Amino acid sequence: MSLSTPNLTPIPELYVSYDSAQKLKAEAAELASWDMTPRQICDLELLMNGGFNPLKGFLGREDYESVVENMRLADGTLWPMPITLDVSEAFAEQIEEGQDIALRDQEGVILAMLSVTDIYRPDKAREAERVFGADDLAHPAVNYLHNSAGPVYVGGAITGIQPPVHYDFRARRDTPNELRAYFRKLGWRRIVAFQTRNPLHRAHQELTFRAAKEAQANLLIHPVVGLTKPGDVDHFTRVRCYEAVLDKYPGSTTTMSLLNLAMRMAGPREAVWHGIIRRNHGCTHMIVGRDHAGPGKNSAGEDFYGPYDAQELFREHEAEIGLEMVDFKHMVYVQERAQYEPADEIEDNGDVTILNISGTELRRRLREGLEIPEWFSFPEVVTELRRTSPPRSNQGFTVFFTGLSGSGKSTIANAIMVKLMEMGGRPVTLLDGDVVRKHLSSELGFSKEHRDINIKRIGYVASEITKNGGIAICAPIAPYTATRRAVREMVEAYGAFLEVHVATSVEECERRDRKGLYKMAREGKIKEFTGISDPYEAPVNAELVVDTEGYEVDNCAQQVLLKLESMGLISG
Repeated sequence: MSLSTPNLTPIPELYVSYDSAQKLKAEAAELASWDMTPRQICDLELLMNGGFNPLKGFLGREDYESVVENMRLADGTLWPMPITLDVSEAFAEQIEEGQDIALRDQEGVILAMLSVTDIYRPDKAREAERVFGADDLAHPAVNYLHNSAGPVYVGGAITGIQPPVHYDFRARRDTPNELRAYFRKLGWRRIVAFQTRNPLHRAHQELTFRAAKEAQANLLIHPVVGLTKPGDVDHFTRVRCYEAVLDKYPGSTTTMSLLNLAMRMAGPREAVWHGIIRRNHGCTHMIVGRDHAGPGKNSAGEDFYGPYDAQELFREHEAEIGLEMVDFKHMVYVQERAQYEPADEIEDNGDVTILNISGTELRRRLREGLEIPEWFSFPEVVTELRRTSPPRSNQGFTVFFTGLSGSGKSTIANAIMVKLMEMGGRPVTLLDGDVVRKHLSSELGFSKEHRDINIKRIGYVASEITKNGGIAICAPIAPYTATRRAVREMVEAYGAFLEVHVATSVEECERRDRKGLYKMAREGKIKEFTGISDPYEAPVNAELVVDTEGYEVDNCAQQVLLKLESMGLISG
């Protein structure tokens, strides 16, 4: 059996036996430990359970450079994605090559040991350019690389002690070997994987049916529940949607399993990577979509990757990946025939009515509480989506003012707070710079690092308020672009974010200076003062820019309210 069906034989894992694991846990108490980020934990889990086979650990320098440049490990094996353990400067200084370190989750529970072979500094601009196609911060993974990942990489083999614990959807989570055993038991030989990070609608169902039929294969719906793209529907909602749709598939030919993968949204390289991962999970075929795993638009407003780049790269390496590609057909609904058909196979398209709802249009309909037709999605899925994204006028949101000291942020923020409280309906919280400094950040100074911590705390509180249906109004200086973006991503996971740049000039702020701060900064009595001795990075795409010179506070507040109304967040 093993020769004809290599996809069903067990693959190597990096775990040690239970007894060895107990012994290692005791020994690990003496070792330096690294508390892993959520993304690193996703990578570690797939290293340990064989999802990233043939990797034996986090990449050392030679493998890393080879993967970045040629999509291959140093020994020539196809591998498109750098799987690296990034750490802080301080941690890197405590360790040396040749020692073992303990890898722990965020509660401090040990998951694995790493035998350090390499400690190196990557060229991150080069990594961005080669792996993601451009060193452009509009790409979420490039932004992560430059603004979240540590400056030093540590490479070495992993000894797996125990998998990370997942408390959600346990029965739906399978290791590669568990899936292979399941396929063996059911006698499945050909299995087509469907990779998804979005809820499934009728078009997806139709296309997966067709793909399975075309490949004469069983179907594995294999959604990613690790880290996807900022702004995606959360995985709890998505899995409930998938479970609602599973009933529409024949139970004997379809199964669903969750993949704890941290996506990089790397388009073509990501497609090849997904293929290798699916091969490790026992699949023989995979559906590769148009713009597979694309992150959307770059800084110039164009797509990062061409619509078929991923399919072309996959096809080029198909034999080495060890998996056949089934191309994704663009399915549209033909009203007269009341069915979905591949867009490029409709011969009478001039005579029939073709209906299609884009992702953007779907989000608009959810946001505005409009009807979502049954031909487009299943009522059960729409019900789930409406639970998590009610119409905007019932959702929490954050208004984030940024501008120089003395620009008028607090004054306008106070006016907005009062006007929103007058309207009623949702609790309103003002997170003003000075108030936050007193209650949340009293121990922080004004260095760049401390300012970033302060703004991220504000962002965290605002995201919690937004998640719970309230309105957060923030009015810090927030001088740095990357930190404002981090706050936006925190909030947009739960509701809308309105950035308001209070664009008052330094000269005007200095003229108003009622606290005498600018005067003291000019005299050198205040170090690191934004606008004088410290930079202010003005937002380039704030939703609203208000100029307070020559305008009343009331007029500025009115502009903010009109903007909120046009975004559907408050009713006129």
